[in-house]
Amino acid sequence: MEAAEGLAKDVGTAPACRALAVPRSSFYRRLTAASPVPEPAPRPKPPRALSDSERAQALDVLHEERFWNASPYHVHAVLLDEGRYICSPRTMYRILSSAGEVKERRNHRSRSGYAKPELLATSPNEVWSWDITKLKGPIKWSYFYLYVIMDIFSRYVVGWMVAHREAATLARRLIEKTCRKQDIRPWQLTVHADRGPSMKSKSVGQLMDDLCVNKTHSRPYTSNDNPYSEAQFKTLKYHPEFPDRFGCAQDARAFCQDFFSWYNTEHRHSGIAYLTPDMVHHGNAVEVIQSRQFVLLDAFAAHPERFVNKVPQPAALPEAVWINPPKPSLELEKRGVILP
Repeated sequence: MEAAEGLAKDVGTAPACRALAVPRSSFYRRLTAASPVPEPAPRPKPPRALSDSERAQALDVLHEERFWNASPYHVHAVLLDEGRYICSPRTMYRILSSAGEVKERRNHRSRSGYAKPELLATSPNEVWSWDITKLKGPIKWSYFYLYVIMDIFSRYVVGWMVAHREAATLARRLIEKTCRKQDIRPWQLTVHADRGPSMKSKSVGQLMDDLCVNKTHSRPYTSNDNPYSEAQFKTLKYHPEFPDRFGCAQDARAFCQDFFSWYNTEHRHSGIAYLTPDMVHHGNAVEVIQSRQFVLLDAFAAHPERFVNKVPQPAALPEAVWINPPKPSLELEKRGVILP
C-alpha cells in the first residue's frame, strides 16, 4: 500500500492501483484513516442567549420549593403575576434539560395499568375460559355468534351457544345454565374472559356475584391472556369439515353439535397427555394412563431390545394448568422451587 501511495504521486491514483493490483477502495480508505480528523469549530453563542449567570438564576428559581410540582408554563405565569420575567417557558425547559431535570414534576399518584391475570387450575371446574367468535352467514357481512365456555384444566367444552347477535343477556343465560349443569359450588370457580362488551357488561358481573363466581379479564389487546379459548377456536375453524359459510343458524348449530361432541369425546389433546377432554373432566384419566402403562410393559417384555436403556412410560397428565404462570422469585430459585 505504501508503494501505491508513492506511485500515485507520479502517475495518479487509478493507474497506480491498476499497476500494483490494489483496490482503489482500500487505497482511499487507508488515506482517510491516516488523515487527522479536524476538530469541529466551537459553536458561537447566539447574541440573544442568556448569560451563564442568568441561566443559573433561572435554575435557582425553578428549584424553589413552591415550584417543585409546577411546570415551566406555571412558573412563568406566576412570575409574571409577581412582576418578574426571567425567560420564556421554552427556555426554562431547555435549562432543565441541560441539567438533566426534564421529567414529571407534579405530585400525583402513579397507576400501574392493567394487572396480568395469573390463574391456576389443578382440577376440573376451577377455572373456565369463555369467548365469542363470529361464524360467516349466507351473505357478505352477515354473521352468527358462537359462545363457548371451556374448562382450562380438562379442555372440556362445558357450554356453547349459537346466536344471531352478541349480547350480555345471552351470555348471562349461557353462564347461568352451564354453572347449574356442572353443579358449581359457591366460590369454587373462576371465569376468565377477554374485555369484550358482553364480558365486561354489568348484567354478567351481577350474575357472577349472584352465583358466587370469581371473574377475571385479559389485558387490552393481549390475546395470550386467553390462550385456551383462542386455541379452541383455531381447532374449530381449521377442522376439515368447517364450511366457509353457514346457510342459517340451524346449520351452524348442527355443525357445532357434531364438532363439540367430537372435540370432547374423540379429540386427543396434546396438552393433556393425548387424552380426550371427557376423560380428564370426568375423572377417568388415571385409569386410562394406567391401562396405557400395562400395554407398554407388555410390549417391553416382548421386545426389550427395541427400547433403549429404559422402560417406556406413557405421557403424564399435567398436575396444574396456568394462565400466565408467575415468574419465580429469587428466593424460590435459591430454594430450588420450580413452579408448574
